Amino acid sequence: MTAMQGATVLVTGAAAGLGRLVSLEAARRGARHLVLWDLDLSRLEPVADEVRRLGAAASTHACDVGDAAAVRAAAEEVLATTGGVDVVVNNAGVVSGRPLLELTDEQIERTFRVNVLALYWVTRPFLAGMVERGRGHVVTIASAAGLVGVARQTDYAASKHAAVGFDESLRVELARSAPGVRTTVVCPYYVDTGMFAGVRTRVPWLLPILRPEPVARRIVDAVERDRPMLVMPPIVRLLPALRVLPPRAFDRVMDLFGVNRSMDEFRGHGG
Repeated sequence: MTAMQGATVLVTGAAAGLGRLVSLEAARRGARHLVLWDLDLSRLEPVADEVRRLGAAASTHACDVGDAAAVRAAAEEVLATTGGVDVVVNNAGVVSGRPLLELTDEQIERTFRVNVLALYWVTRPFLAGMVERGRGHVVTIASAAGLVGVARQTDYAASKHAAVGFDESLRVELARSAPGVRTTVVCPYYVDTGMFAGVRTRVPWLLPILRPEPVARRIVDAVERDRPMLVMPPIVRLLPALRVLPPRAFDRVMDLFGVNRSMDEFRGHGG
């Protein structure tokens, strides 16, 4: 089991949303040191203050996780001051929410830098120490969109499919080389953090817009219990079984649940 008690935990995208809430939950459960990364240092400081009030140490780093050189420099500083990280939470993410023909080259590249390449840049510097110590945990915050394609998410869903594949391959790789190092991939439906402002659900009793506080608690629960995969809500677990259907039938089921119209009124953080 991965104990939060006494752990050093690094969280990307920690200034708001799930990143902030997971950081606070880890502190409540006895984490020794929270290493908080985000683009905007000024937004990280209030989160660090909240963490300290909960009894944990906190350090902040302004870091663009999609920039390999920036991550290397920040990781070197973290390793020099902490000696190693026990839990890495790859939480930083972006969404464009546009049809393919309306996406710019920069938006597509940004999605893959932050949602995919950052998984490599952030995980690698800390994984070596975990393997050497024979313990550690790598968390990948993916999405239900990593299990099914969604209209207006050609870049986002593809990036989250990549995130799910990254975790699965890393999990089986570590099972052979360092079985004490675990991974967890998290695949929630839409979470009400503002990132997906404007999205709608046709069947809220089956596919609710998830409240972020319970999601953060369940993420930390999954880490402490070494759960390899956390999917929310439960009905999303049926997606692999539904894949036995022919593509057109599968698409009709997704349309029945309103999945492919869920982004029609998407506004996101930008309003």
